[in-house]
Amino acid sequence: MSLIAASGLTKRFGEFIAVDGISFEVRSGEVFGFLGPNGAGKSSTMRMIGCVSHANAGHLQILGMDPIQQGAAIRARLGVVPQMDNLDEELSVAQNLFVYGRYFDLSKAVLRPRIAELLEFVQLTERADDRVEPLSGGMKRRLTIARALISQPEVLLLDEPTTGLDPQARHVVWERLGTLKRRGVTQVLTTHYMDEAEQLCDRLVVMDKGKIVAEGSPRELIERYSTREVVELRANEMVAVLSAGLADLLQKNNSTTAGALYERTEELPDRVLVYTNSSEQLLAHLGDIHPDSVLVRRSTLEDVFLSLTGRTLVD
Repeated sequence: MSLIAASGLTKRFGEFIAVDGISFEVRSGEVFGFLGPNGAGKSSTMRMIGCVSHANAGHLQILGMDPIQQGAAIRARLGVVPQMDNLDEELSVAQNLFVYGRYFDLSKAVLRPRIAELLEFVQLTERADDRVEPLSGGMKRRLTIARALISQPEVLLLDEPTTGLDPQARHVVWERLGTLKRRGVTQVLTTHYMDEAEQLCDRLVVMDKGKIVAEGSPRELIERYSTREVVELRANEMVAVLSAGLADLLQKNNSTTAGALYERTEELPDRVLVYTNSSEQLLAHLGDIHPDSVLVRRSTLEDVFLSLTGRTLVD
């Protein structure tokens, strides 16, 4: 069952096209991700899904309803974790949840046990009476997630859920979101962290310049757009010489070896990346090529992302 379905969705700001005719669907119980660089159109898409911004063109249906005609009814069934925490720092942890719950007309009798349950879920029970202002970034993020769950939403929207958190705090948030996934909570998230998308998402789309450039599960995208392994050949100096020598060697051996030794190479300032399905075979043919160090790793979603969107920073 599709809880969210979009076709030709477009959002303009004057002459600028932020979202350019994208189509996608989010199924019940899955974690669906929008992956892309800053400015790719992820947050604009999320605002349309959250019914706080209307599309200029295309069709969008959320929970079987039209966001233009039935926006309030849709918002009542969504939980939203915004990119920036907007907690009331003068109130206590528990008071933040209580006040937000009252927006949904939840009674005190309903809210008291629900707040206790949510604070336990996000591991903040002992901080229930503390003010929000001195909490760590990770605690504030977990509280924001708890707040989004106070109305028991059918879909949870998370815009860059772990931006700015240290690695330990990020993993705690991931663990909580993983628990929600196992409980069957449908989640839609945006992120530019490759490991986050690979860790959490059942399916995702890669966006670039307002368009969807790829769609699938993390594993499907890696298999489709990258190789099984990546060999990193590092050189402190003369990377261009290493790259040229490697290209000549591989070109020579590709014509005589059963199956190509590599799919492509990429030159970076301090190393050369070789995308291959057999690192063992590749390394056996290096011959007189002597890099300073060699690292063999599996392909990741980051390799897919950089292949599709490029390495040049776009403002």
